[in-house]
Parts: sequence; C-alpha cells; structure tokens
Amino acid sequence: MKPVIALVGRPNVGKSTLFNRMTKSRDAIVADFAGLTRDRHYGDGRLGDREFIVVDTGGFEPDSSTGIVREMAKQTRQAVAEADVVIFVVDARAGLSAQDHDIARYLRTTSKRVLLAVNKAEGMRDAPQIAEFHELGMGEPIPVSAAHGQGVRSLLEVALEPFVFEEDEEDEEQREARAQVIRLAVAGRPNVGKSTLINTWLGEERLVAFDMPGTTRDAISVPFERGGRRFELIDTAGLRRKGRVFEAIEKFSVVKTLQAIAESNVVVLLLDATQGVTDQDAHIAGYILDSGRAVVVAVNKWDAVDDYQRMMLQRSIDQRLAFLKFAPIVHISALKRQGLGPLWKAIEEAHASAFKKMPTPVLTRLLHEAVQFQAPKRAGMFRPKLRYAHQGGMNPPVIVIHGNSLEHVTDAYKRFLEGRFREHFKLVGTPLRIEMRSSRNPYSDKDS
Repeated sequence: MKPVIALVGRPNVGKSTLFNRMTKSRDAIVADFAGLTRDRHYGDGRLGDREFIVVDTGGFEPDSSTGIVREMAKQTRQAVAEADVVIFVVDARAGLSAQDHDIARYLRTTSKRVLLAVNKAEGMRDAPQIAEFHELGMGEPIPVSAAHGQGVRSLLEVALEPFVFEEDEEDEEQREARAQVIRLAVAGRPNVGKSTLINTWLGEERLVAFDMPGTTRDAISVPFERGGRRFELIDTAGLRRKGRVFEAIEKFSVVKTLQAIAESNVVVLLLDATQGVTDQDAHIAGYILDSGRAVVVAVNKWDAVDDYQRMMLQRSIDQRLAFLKFAPIVHISALKRQGLGPLWKAIEEAHASAFKKMPTPVLTRLLHEAVQFQAPKRAGMFRPKLRYAHQGGMNPPVIVIHGNSLEHVTDAYKRFLEGRFREHFKLVGTPLRIEMRSSRNPYSDKDS
C-alpha cells in the first residue's frame, strides 16, 4: 500500500504550496470530491522509486464548533485518521501562535507519527525563530521553504523512512505468480451499489473468502476463484466480516479508493444509471487513467431506467468519460444479478490486454506499415524518422518507439499509431502508453 502523508496546520501557513511541491505540479490535485471532501485534496507523490499519497487539508481549528470552520476541522480529523504520517506545518515568519499549540495538543491525542515542518524558513536554518517551535513538544522542527523547494526532499526522506518499499525486490517468479491472479478493485461513488455487487459476487460463487489482517483504513483483499481463474478482490466499499457472513458497509474513503486502484490490475468503475455521470465519477475515472489501470465501466441499476434515460446516459458517458473510449461498457443490475456474465468476460479481457506480450518484430513491422500508410508531418527542417519499436512494460502496456527527431511527432499522430497497435493486438479495456526515444547525435557535443 502507498503510504499516506497528511498536511495539517492553521490557515495560510503554506500547506497547499508544500502539497504542490510534493506532487511536483501546480494542478496536482488528483481527486477533489465536491461535497464529500470539502477542502481535502489528494495527490500522488514520488521520491525516487518510492510512491506515496499526499492529503492537503484546509486550515485547521480543532476547537471550532460552528459552520464551515467546524466542517473543515472534521475533514482534517478524517485526513489525520487516514494518514500514516502527519506533517504539521507552521509559519517561521509569523512565529508560534496559540492556534499552533491547540493543533499540537490535538495531534498528541491521535497517536500518529507527526513531523513538524517550519515553512517559509529560507535562510533561517539556525535562527532563533526556528528554535521557538520546540515549545510545541512535537520533536525537532524541520525548516523548509515550500515556495523555493528548500528542505522538502529531506522532509520527505524522514517521513518515508519507516516504510518498506518491497516491490522492487520481487523476483521474476513472484511477478509471474502475481500476474496469474487478477487483482480487481470496484470503485465508484457511495450508494451506486458497490456493496450489493460484491455481496452478489461472493454469494453467487459460494466462495471461500476471508479478510486479510490490516489497519482499519487498509483496503481488504478477498481471494476467490471463479471458473478456474484466481481473483483477489481489493475492496473499497468497507467490506467487513461478521461471523461467517460478509457484510459490506457503504463507507466512502478517498484514500482507500486511491490505494485500491493503485494496487489493482483491473478496476470496475461502477456508475448509477439513475443518476448519470457525475463530477465524482469523472474524478475517479481520471485517477484510474492516471494510474494506468485496465478498466471496465459497469452501469448499475440498468433495469431501473427507461429508453430515453438510457439514451441520455450513453450521451453523458460519451461526453464526460471520452478519455475512457477504450473501456468496455457493461449494463448490469447487481440486485437482480443481471449482466454479471458479460461483466466477468470484460474483466478477463481487460486483464489479458493489460498483460499482452507484444514481440519486437511485430511492433516494428506494424510501425513501418503505419508510416507507409501515413507518414508523420514535417516540422520545419525536420521530419521525424521512426525506426523500430519494442515493448517497455505491462499493466499498462508501454510501446517504446526509437528514431530521430521524435520530439516533433504530434499527439494526433501518436493517437493514430495507438489505434493501429490496438487494432492488431485487440487491446480492450487498458490504456496504452507510447514513448518516443530519439537517438542522440554523437557529433552534436563535439567542437567542429
């Protein structure tokens, strides 16, 4: 599971700037679920090979009891509850405040690992302004400047130190074994029927299922078999075991959803036919695409809408989820157990596409045929020369194309190539990434 880092602090201490610095983007907000998260923002961060999720919160006033301020405090408490490590951000220029003391008092009651980041501390490393924050009793203050990037890497190193990132240590055999099991996540808004679908699956197949031990916010893995295929259901619906009967509680946790998507091979994006495609649906779909996961769109409660509503829903999917054109759409009723056969078929096809092996000679032949059919446009003096292609990864499949002046290949031409590759290898339900690598001119750095 990706570790979760929550940023908390009073208003205007620079949490959002630090968030953007950690996620290396000004628009790095991956999921801003309107109405549910209020002012909690979620983003992906990376330090070397280590990946993590960052949660940005609104200004925190722990003792607030009214209106929007109370709502913000509630959201911040939720972010702290979901986090593995909390970074408490204070302002070096403004100095220590009574509110900082209040927040520190609250954080001490949470038993969470807390790091104290003193922001806006450029040029102040050993200044007395930093020393005064020892008063908070939150350990050694770490001076940073989110705006200039100073100290942020060191802060992240300390934050991620306790976590073991094991994936790189997997050998070929372990990877092969993991590829045999389809890791499946069901994602969607609350009340779209995730619980009903999961319960139907587990009940219908009469499967032996058990919940793996983990912390309360971990997504729970449920191993099971169907038709000789092994699956691992990574739950986002708050599945809990009660005696021998599984109960699924419709409880929405953005962190749990993001982690489950990152851990899975295939994601079933569940939509509610009676409500159309909402902003939240589009946010979740965008995150699935960014994660490079194979995806099947399942439209639940299909039996509850008439022909006109079905037509409007299809239009809504075409417009709002246009970036998931490659994903199969299956109409189901989880409650009435309708459409589940086609859904399983689509899941298996999407998984097979995500792990498709594409031989270099075939990719290169397809590339040359595509260029003969339609050559890339000339850019000034340069015409891109596409020489050969090979596979660079799976889940999602990556095709690496080598040649000269490839930086001038347009996005439209990349889409054209993607279409040709998809058609030949019958890739459905998975994103396909194309990387261009230009050969370096060995004489370009030499003096003439």
